[in-house]
Amino acid sequence: MRRRINIWTSIDWLTVALYLLLVILGWINIYAAVYNEEHQSILDFSMRYGKQLIWIGAALFIALLIFIIDVNFYSYFAYAIYGLTILMLILVLFFGVEVNSAKSWFQFGSFRIQPAEFAKIATALAIARYLSAYNVQINTFKSYWRLAAIILAPAILIFLQNDTGSALVFFVFILVLFREGLSVEILLLGIFMIILFILALVLDKLTIILLSIGVIFLVFTFINRNMKNFGVALLILILSFLITFGVNNIFELGLSYYYIIFFALGFSALIYVVLAIRYKIRNIFILLIFLFGSIVYTYSVEYFFDNFLEPHQQKRINVVLGLESDPLGVEYNVNQSKIAIGSGGLTGKGFLLGTQTKYDFVPEQSTDFIFCTIGEEWGFLGTFTIVSLFVILLLRLIYLAERQRSAFSRIYGYGVIAILFFHFLINIGMTIGLVPVIGIPLPFFSYGGSSLWAFTILLFIFLRLDASRLEVLR
Repeated sequence: MRRRINIWTSIDWLTVALYLLLVILGWINIYAAVYNEEHQSILDFSMRYGKQLIWIGAALFIALLIFIIDVNFYSYFAYAIYGLTILMLILVLFFGVEVNSAKSWFQFGSFRIQPAEFAKIATALAIARYLSAYNVQINTFKSYWRLAAIILAPAILIFLQNDTGSALVFFVFILVLFREGLSVEILLLGIFMIILFILALVLDKLTIILLSIGVIFLVFTFINRNMKNFGVALLILILSFLITFGVNNIFELGLSYYYIIFFALGFSALIYVVLAIRYKIRNIFILLIFLFGSIVYTYSVEYFFDNFLEPHQQKRINVVLGLESDPLGVEYNVNQSKIAIGSGGLTGKGFLLGTQTKYDFVPEQSTDFIFCTIGEEWGFLGTFTIVSLFVILLLRLIYLAERQRSAFSRIYGYGVIAILFFHFLINIGMTIGLVPVIGIPLPFFSYGGSSLWAFTILLFIFLRLDASRLEVLR
């Protein structure tokens, strides 16, 4: 049952105020980032800050429309919105225009729109619709593959557009699934794969294989809590290695240590399986699959890195990991950004007085690197204030999500939180050199109509759902 309420009195005006404050601060910093003495008026519509004002006005109008539309629209048409977005992502591959090497924009005269930004909203709605359906259990194979399809479909299409940064955003939805009861083992597996990916780029494969074996033995011991089984397993592995090593030397097979260890593991695995069946030792099969899967994954990282990532993307990752240096190439943007932020000191150089920004030392300073303008002109206190506002917004959204009576509203709310958190964390992280530059905007700050509209729609749909939460009777 539902009851009618006045949504205008139920709107969370604190969140609206935070949104408006961030948008206004973003607009002011775009003005500072592209300031031109020949175009000093902040209302000059030939400049980016003038155009951004138009996007802001349109965003506020869109926010109003979201509150006017019936709240049931967002759940009833979630799949339709998702399907339409997938269609747009396909069409942009054929009819889109290329901007910064990514074919991810539709162009209508002087106006461009990026479907990838809106795909995040559609995916959040689709996940919320699926998980809130009657009798859906998240930890089943059927739910796993359906949720994987919902998340991966737009991510793959965006990756094909050569927009890797936007594609990576979709993997943050695993945090939403975890909140809704996804097995912790799945989350840990995802974290392990990320760590293994990094290690595969930093360390040689032999070292990673030995580390994987060590981890498996520790897990095996922890699970079974039997030192006798641990000793037997270790003895079998050592004997298998010695036998394989001896056969290689006696018959002069010329096998490298990689193959010797691999054959020793294979021989040991067969013995482990026999003993596990005979003595009913738990989890041997799962651990062996995990071990060999880790080894195969380690070898596949290099293939993926060399064949699927662009050379500049490879360099960005290598630079962050300290594997190479390119101060005049891919490192240039980040170095200039760090110089700008560092030069701001405690209180900054002052509004419109940022030399790194004013003289265009920092590329993309009004879009991906807008945060360095804040750091240079407003200093540590300014950056701390902006970070604090984002943290307050995220904490407020968590509070709103937890008070929802509808599962759809709660799940969608956490989708909003996950997307904003990822953008906030990665954008600031890449401007200070902690993560590779992947070209995603800082919410409400970076110049651009598509991103501002998408973040506005994303947030205000949730505020609309929250405003109607009391319509749902327990």
